[in-house]
Amino acid sequence: MSDSAKKSRSLLARIFRRGPWENTATIMIAAGIFMLMQPFSLWLFGWSFAMILTGTLGFVIVSHFPE
Repeated sequence: MSDSAKKSRSLLARIFRRGPWENTATIMIAAGIFMLMQPFSLWLFGWSFAMILTGTLGFVIVSHFPE
């Protein structure tokens, strides 16, 4: 394997690590649940399902990333 191929592979391996992306997806799910339960803004309530769905789909995809 050439040196540039190793560098690009290691860069992709660093970008697509599971840990930070799982944390981001979990935070999105938690934010969506908060948006669903708050009584102040109808706009937040309206977008809560989209936020929960995006976080859940992100978590499913990210769970296949390497450790």
